[in-house]
Amino acid sequence: MSKSDQIEFAPEDPASNGAPARTWKILIVDDDSEIHAITEIALANFRFDGDAVAFLHAYTGAEAVRVMQSESDVAIVLMDVVMESDTAGLDAIRAIREDLGITDTRIILRTGQPGQAPAREVVTRYDINDYKEKTELTATKLFTLIYTSLSLYREIRTLRGTQRDLHEIGLAAQHIFRRRDPRSLGTGILEQLVAMYAKQGGNADRRISGVVVTAVESPMPIALAGVGDWAGEAGKSFAHPAILGHMRRLPADTAATGETSLVARCVNEHQWHTAIYLVADGELSHPADDLLTLFFGNVTVALENSYLSREIRRSQHEMVLTLSEAIERRSLETGNHVRRVGEFCGLLARLLGLGDDDINTLRVAAPLHDAGKIAIPDSILNKPGKHTPDEWAIMQTHAEIGQQMLQAKDQPVLQAAAIIAGQHHERWDGMGYPRKLSGDQIHVYGRIAAVADVYDALCSERCYKKPWPLAEVLELFREERGRQFDPDIVDAFLEHIDEFEAIRQRLAD
Repeated sequence: MSKSDQIEFAPEDPASNGAPARTWKILIVDDDSEIHAITEIALANFRFDGDAVAFLHAYTGAEAVRVMQSESDVAIVLMDVVMESDTAGLDAIRAIREDLGITDTRIILRTGQPGQAPAREVVTRYDINDYKEKTELTATKLFTLIYTSLSLYREIRTLRGTQRDLHEIGLAAQHIFRRRDPRSLGTGILEQLVAMYAKQGGNADRRISGVVVTAVESPMPIALAGVGDWAGEAGKSFAHPAILGHMRRLPADTAATGETSLVARCVNEHQWHTAIYLVADGELSHPADDLLTLFFGNVTVALENSYLSREIRRSQHEMVLTLSEAIERRSLETGNHVRRVGEFCGLLARLLGLGDDDINTLRVAAPLHDAGKIAIPDSILNKPGKHTPDEWAIMQTHAEIGQQMLQAKDQPVLQAAAIIAGQHHERWDGMGYPRKLSGDQIHVYGRIAAVADVYDALCSERCYKKPWPLAEVLELFREERGRQFDPDIVDAFLEHIDEFEAIRQRLAD
């Protein structure tokens, strides 16, 4: 990670590498108060990594277990064996390791009666880290023992922290990679990054604001997502000079950390540029540089996948529209009918509270609702007058044909299109075709497409009719609510008719 001349940094104590001061806790367990006093005297001026030690005291094995229950960060336990019973110390060790599940703390057995706890038996049966007779622990040996044990404890805790951080990074990556849409992905990036900072010591009371800015699709960077002070910036042009400066100057896939802020720049192999900026209302404790590097490496890959997925969806949408428009031209209708139906279905899905995947799938798949018309003879398809019963029976087969054409495909969009093609002429009351499905037997995609298709058909001119006035169209939907159409979908449609009319005007024939 890098530091930038655009960001101010708090001075750091080189001896502590900027880390907050800590106290190393040592628990002395012995029924002899003189042992407690002598130990404290011998270690009175002891320092480790520049930090002092703090002594905790217990005079029985049972008391030692209670202390360990309440103090989760004891580094070393100096444990006597014989106290309230001949095996009190060993019993306490078993409780600490097995019942409390404390494995990081270094436990050193000190005994004045080695015969009560032979070294080999204790080492093989109990999870202790050293065994010393009290008579051999001179001040110098005690100093060395404590220093070595604290070194081991520190390394173990660092390893545990790294494992925990890597686990969190893995979970964050899973969360991020599930987001397909770039804006949703931007939100996920900020959620995971802010959560990562919240878990750092010293950040609990910090209010963090952040924004994800991209310059993928326009010269002016656009905010994909924001939190805190930038919560309302998503989708807007973003011209913060410091962030834009870092988008130009920071090396790819690096971050600059400051006293109260972080700026990262992600550039993928397609040279798509994205910047992530966080700022807090006070001094920030930053995650380790290697963790930030790993996180933003995942972000770069996720962003590239998101944009590529979107390009694939766009290409798929255009191919579907092209095919749908070709089919519609056979029936002398404009291609904008299929575009409008797709937009209407996407809007209805959103109004009904369906998820983003359903909304996007409906929007892309719905234009194929009349795909089966490709098999209907022109003389029937384009007949200006009323169909005979035999002609109407042939005309109705387009729903079944469309479903059969599309349902064998393994693409989710085409599978959805098969449902829509086969069910958009079913009726809520079971009087539709081709299978006379009713109510919830009809897939929600089919129920949505039924409303969208009829609305656009009635409002549009056809070879066999003139467009209906909007008032008459709305009256029909009120009358057919709960008969031809799902009542909940009709309610959403009528309540937001202005939005549907805006789409119809935008995509007018």
